[in-house]
Amino acid sequence: MAAALLSPILEQLTRIVAQEVQEEVNLVVGVKKQVDKLKSNLLAIHSVLEDADRKQVKDEAVRDWVDKLKDVCYDMDDVLDEWSSAILRWKMGDAEENTHSQQKIRCSFLGFPCFCFNQVVRRRDIALKIKEVCEKLDEIAKEKAMYGFELYRATDELQRITSTSLVDESIVSGRDDEREAVVSKLLGESSQEAWDVYAISLVGLGGIGKTTLAQLAFNDAEVTAHFEKKIWVCVSDPFDEVRIAKAILEQLEGRAPDLVELQSLLQRVSKSIKGKRFLLVLDDVWTENQRQWEQLKPSLTGSAPGSRILVTTRKHSVATMMGTGHRINIEKLSDEICRSIFNHVAFQERSKDERERLTDIGDKIASKCKGLPLAAKVLGGLMQSKRTREEWERVLSSELWGLDEVDRDQVERGIFLPLLLSYYDLPSVVRRCFLYCAMFPKDYEMRKYELVKMWIAQGYLKETSGGDMEISRCPILTNRYGEEEMGEDWQKISHIPNICFDDYGRKTELFN
Repeated sequence: MAAALLSPILEQLTRIVAQEVQEEVNLVVGVKKQVDKLKSNLLAIHSVLEDADRKQVKDEAVRDWVDKLKDVCYDMDDVLDEWSSAILRWKMGDAEENTHSQQKIRCSFLGFPCFCFNQVVRRRDIALKIKEVCEKLDEIAKEKAMYGFELYRATDELQRITSTSLVDESIVSGRDDEREAVVSKLLGESSQEAWDVYAISLVGLGGIGKTTLAQLAFNDAEVTAHFEKKIWVCVSDPFDEVRIAKAILEQLEGRAPDLVELQSLLQRVSKSIKGKRFLLVLDDVWTENQRQWEQLKPSLTGSAPGSRILVTTRKHSVATMMGTGHRINIEKLSDEICRSIFNHVAFQERSKDERERLTDIGDKIASKCKGLPLAAKVLGGLMQSKRTREEWERVLSSELWGLDEVDRDQVERGIFLPLLLSYYDLPSVVRRCFLYCAMFPKDYEMRKYELVKMWIAQGYLKETSGGDMEISRCPILTNRYGEEEMGEDWQKISHIPNICFDDYGRKTELFN
């Protein structure tokens, strides 16, 4: 998250130094060495920030280091703003003197003693602040060696749970319609039969139930009878073609392949499925790199007509890249179903008296889940160990960060870590715009153009020469909860609708 602060600081520092050269003015003298060192340290730290941002999730010492870096970034931002304002004041004073056909302002104690004295004091003040910030950043740069950060590489510190095809159908609620739709598409004919393999995608927010829905369809009796071979692969990130090919072969042949090279693996996959009608589930796909998919895809095209590929992903761009013939957007659950999921977990093995005493509070806690089944399960699990009404009321009235350490850890691991995977998948320029929204209270209605102006004022976005506001080469925010994300054509930010966030930071409503 610190990367969202550091990038604008680097850009602003470079811009101010270039501006002084262009205007042939040296308002802040004697700091060239500090500025050069400042830039050097900023670049060195920036190169490891992706890794540091992820490690801080689990490592408290790294979190403290990142917090210190953030504090210094804020100090630097203030100093650079002051420096930039000084240049602007100089230019305005110079323009005013030119209007009156007078000599350009230069610091001369004979001509303008008061003005120049103020200028000297201001310059010295800025120089001292730059030196102070440089010393703080130098100390932080030295400390980074203690944590073993990797250059330009973000190690995956967030645990990605490996899914399987196994599911306990007795605890699944509220996906009957979607299940029927998926099964129907798996069993039905398609216009793509000539290509042999018809792809279907399930798209939705992390924790919304995509994998569960795929598991239900995979284990459906009609589906099992219809396909000669069923294969389940948890793809996750990164998209490893060799590992995926090995997983496919192991399930087709009943044993792990002894091959290593991708070429040999794909040839064997092609041979093993030739003439067979198969179902392949690719769960949790993240890559948007079409080249990776195109390497794997040809090995699957020699199968019998009616073969299917079922893809689950959080990203509409992935579904588009993989050429899925049908896309199912997984929507949030109703409050009633969320209550059912919560109650099933929270009231497990409780007496009738306990149920009657706690149900009214449980309904209110379940309403915080906002249609997210993962949240209902996690909060239900949290309440299993709480026996008194006072404990339940404490959770109901607390913000998540107000819970005690054990409860907060359980909620963070269950809900926030899976959602952080989506956060870290965003480009850094989008992350800093997203993080800025944390300053607003929950359920605050954000006006589109006001929010964009705030982003520009913070230096997060740039205004193009044509007056349009855009993020270069980045998708930004979604049009509505669960709908297709913008950014397929790197659309201009002026087309972003207004947004509203709920308790969990998910976009819920849009306003004009």
